[in-house]
Amino acid sequence: MSSRTGDDRPTSRMDAWPTARTGARPKARTTTARRTVSLVAALAAAGALALTGCDRGGNTDLGLALSTMNNPFFVGIKKGAQAEADARGLHLNITDAQNDPTQQINQMETFTSQNVKAAIINPVDSDAAVPAVGVANRAKVPVISIDRGVNGGTVGSTIASDNVAGGRLAAKTLADSLGGKGKVAFLEGQAGTSAARERGQGFEEGIKKYPGIQVVARQPADFDRTKGMDVMSNMLQAHHDIGGVFAANDEMALGASKALGGRSGKDVKVVAFDGTPDGVKAVRGGTLTATVAQQPELLGKQAVDWALKAARGEKLPRSVRVPVVLVTGKNAATFGG
Repeated sequence: MSSRTGDDRPTSRMDAWPTARTGARPKARTTTARRTVSLVAALAAAGALALTGCDRGGNTDLGLALSTMNNPFFVGIKKGAQAEADARGLHLNITDAQNDPTQQINQMETFTSQNVKAAIINPVDSDAAVPAVGVANRAKVPVISIDRGVNGGTVGSTIASDNVAGGRLAAKTLADSLGGKGKVAFLEGQAGTSAARERGQGFEEGIKKYPGIQVVARQPADFDRTKGMDVMSNMLQAHHDIGGVFAANDEMALGASKALGGRSGKDVKVVAFDGTPDGVKAVRGGTLTATVAQQPELLGKQAVDWALKAARGEKLPRSVRVPVVLVTGKNAATFGG
């Protein structure tokens, strides 16, 4: 970005020309002076923009490395981040790791080669993302993580839903729907992610308050709909009398619902997590009992905002928690989906 130099000021000799003269020379001199003044004004404005962090007009580029785009929740994050970048006039490079942590290392290398001002990472795995963050750290590019934390490296801030509180809320909702007693199954998220760990922690803490509830089966289904269906099918073979299910995201819950068939939401209460359009639609239709709704577009918007703060060198909190909202049959009509 250019800055104004001390020699850019227009000469004052243009004022020495008598106003009575009408020849071409003074007119050309006046035009030249005006152009010089315009150039100085433009350079001054550019200098001022540099001092404010260059976060308008496409002068600041950010990178967003998503773990996958094969999930409506992360599509929502992408949508919110892109909308915020567009509103600020920024170029945002969004990549899809397809759940491969090695891809995120390559993508972070691409970001640093593009001289981005800051990078946002949604880790495939909280441990495996450490080398990717290290790439940015060595290039002195600030990093913000979104939805999932990183277990190493230097990360300015983590923008995420309050997963622990959401897990507790899911436990209470499931237990209340069962009248405080019964056998339940727990479909865990992708092992190694902070989101799966925190939701599990909250659920376990919450369900302990209900001694009449027994968790008879638990198994990861990797936040995937097909795996959710397969895992639920296997659980049902061993536990025909399951009365409730908590799935750590909507996709797994929808898979479990398919395995349960007509029992889903009726004989077997199913509580999910995310609040995706498909999840909310299933709550409205009664096949899911409830879903703990995140706000993915808000997460994406805030990640861009905090990345710009990091680029400007502002001191950031270690974590930013975005509230969750419970969606049930009573209020599902007010949610999108």
